[in-house]
Amino acid sequence: MKRHEGGVLGWGVAWLVFVLPVLWTEAAAAEPEIRPGVFQPLPLGAVKPEGWLHRQLEVQREGLTGHLDLFWPDVQHSGWIGGQAEGWERMPYWMDGAVPLAWLLDDPDLIARLRRYVDYVLSHQASDGWLGPERSPEGKYQPRDPWPVFVFLKALTQSAEASGDQRVVPAMSRFFRRLDAELEARPLFEWNRMRWQDGVLSIYWLYERTGDPALPALAQRLQRQGYDWLEHFRKLPHREKVTRWEHESHVVNNAMGVKTAAVLRRLTGESRLGDEVWQAVQVLDRYHGQASGVFSGDECFAGRMPSQGTETCAVVEYMYSLETAVAVTGDPRLADRLERITFNALPAAVKADWWGRQYVQQANQPVVRISPDRIYTTNGEKANLYGLETNYGCCTANMHQGGPKFVAHLWMRSGEGGLVAAAYGPSRVAAEVAGSRVQVRETTDYPFSDRIEFLVSVDQPVEFPLHLRVPEWCPRAVVQVGEEAPQELSGKGYQPLRRRWSGTTRIQLKLDMPLRTEPGYGGTVRVWQGPVLYSLRVPERWRWVGGRLPAADWEVLPEGPWNYALELDPAAPERGLEKVSAATGCVFCPGGPLPGLLVWARRLPGWSLEHNAAAPPPPSPVRSLEPRERVVLAPYGAVKLRMTDLPLLAPVEWGDWRQESGDRSQETGVGSREAGEGRQERGGRRGEAGEGRQERGDRRGETVVHERGAPERMKQVSVVHERGAHPLG
Repeated sequence: MKRHEGGVLGWGVAWLVFVLPVLWTEAAAAEPEIRPGVFQPLPLGAVKPEGWLHRQLEVQREGLTGHLDLFWPDVQHSGWIGGQAEGWERMPYWMDGAVPLAWLLDDPDLIARLRRYVDYVLSHQASDGWLGPERSPEGKYQPRDPWPVFVFLKALTQSAEASGDQRVVPAMSRFFRRLDAELEARPLFEWNRMRWQDGVLSIYWLYERTGDPALPALAQRLQRQGYDWLEHFRKLPHREKVTRWEHESHVVNNAMGVKTAAVLRRLTGESRLGDEVWQAVQVLDRYHGQASGVFSGDECFAGRMPSQGTETCAVVEYMYSLETAVAVTGDPRLADRLERITFNALPAAVKADWWGRQYVQQANQPVVRISPDRIYTTNGEKANLYGLETNYGCCTANMHQGGPKFVAHLWMRSGEGGLVAAAYGPSRVAAEVAGSRVQVRETTDYPFSDRIEFLVSVDQPVEFPLHLRVPEWCPRAVVQVGEEAPQELSGKGYQPLRRRWSGTTRIQLKLDMPLRTEPGYGGTVRVWQGPVLYSLRVPERWRWVGGRLPAADWEVLPEGPWNYALELDPAAPERGLEKVSAATGCVFCPGGPLPGLLVWARRLPGWSLEHNAAAPPPPSPVRSLEPRERVVLAPYGAVKLRMTDLPLLAPVEWGDWRQESGDRSQETGVGSREAGEGRQERGGRRGEAGEGRQERGDRRGETVVHERGAPERMKQVSVVHERGAHPLG
């Protein structure tokens, strides 16, 4: 299947490009044709962000994504453009997010800067077809490693879709011929052996534009030489916390591997492979799942305990795997999971101003600080700081793809030629359907609103289905088309509105979002509304500990207690939760609105820190003699100190039951050590509730940050570009 939108090349150019060696072409002539998915993604630029999503992407551009090439050596002086810095995956990672961001925002400056990178790489393609540097200048990686080229090709194909760059198809054709010969002499190894499926996606992209029969054979070669992710997820050999580093349990490798069954379904046509993507999600949940929809890995699998970390690279790669799998399978459960990660784990991983990120985030995260004594197996002492390059720089380069690719995949084509609202968010889409130019404008504050409005405009009458999704968590969905009577949508998943469209039609969709709970780790509870996870909000104090503003490194220290158990009936959470604020606008942006829920709770003084992280939650139900307090729950992704998996109080404690008395340590069930009020912790460090002023001496001084804003002293700080002698001038 070929797409001719967004500057896609026709067969005329393809004929000139594929004057291939006879043996290479004929050897693959019998290979099956690569099949389309249930849905087809639209070319980059067909979908545009609006409303709060547009503002969120602007913040990203104003932060690291729009500035890494101006000051970070591994992008500014990358070996990919003739510099002496890292020439492996970092520049391609950055481009893989910066390219869609630039085109979604129609930013001419960022587009021009990215074009210079594309120009350099294409103009320096080796005579035998290899793309990119022969090896990274620092000599750390093997020569001619296909893995970073796979990443670059993802960026290159997006750029070609948006710009119509006619150099891309011939350059990719030459590269894949060279790769086929390289694999004959040296099979896949190390990282490229684990991540081969990303290379196959670019093979599919090229095949859709050329139909060359040699490409399916190359895809099959990559599969045969690559790691067997299908068997991996069927058995999942790593079901406990892994205590040594290895490729097979590496969190990012697994996040990329999730899409493998969907990728192979297009190659083999086996429909059962579509179900295997969801089965992989379920098995990861069962043994390593975390509240926000991701799975633990710091850097390798770490179990379900909510203080274990999840690497930021894994968050964005899991999103991309789900986007890919939704397109191939049409499985609405994968879209539900995509939204869950996008609206929770993604914003949690970055500072609101996008000038810093964590290497790993935690569901239960009462403190963010330099931790020589730490809970992680292979990560360093700065792994959960917010900063430029804390622990390792891969996430600094790779975090940028999450939001832009989510927006680009909000809308897709259906197999019968209609349009699919694959996921929800304020946006607009333009496409041609049966000869008619169609535009759909989606207006909403979703996920913080239960109402979505669509305006469908066509330039001439046309009949096609518009598919709207009823999420699994939604008990009732009602749709109204124009002035027609509202109708309840039956069932879950993608529901088609089949009609003949004329002029402009208004559609209103209401997705009921009752408060609900789900069981967490060790008998704890999690609170949800729609796709948004709510966590106990721990007051924050940000402390600058290194680096240069605005891309500095920060600890985040608690200014209040965190060790609470909730007074809540999981079967009827609405009776114990009070909504105190709604949200309109960009919740995850600096100074954005903060929705909140109030709930009664009691402190658990014996629940303390271990290894600079929250100890495992005490088994529920628990009892406490501490006073009842009203505490605030806020969106997981909007608060950087939070407790998400929380114990439940025994029903006898609801209200003021303290007349029952009894021994305090026995009533709490978790000992009597104080936590959260500046008492001594393991390792002798001072407290987590505002008395920790002496921590780490006076490194870089102390900056108090307003909880939802930027540090006062940063407001007057301009970006230091440190351009130096940029290899591209």
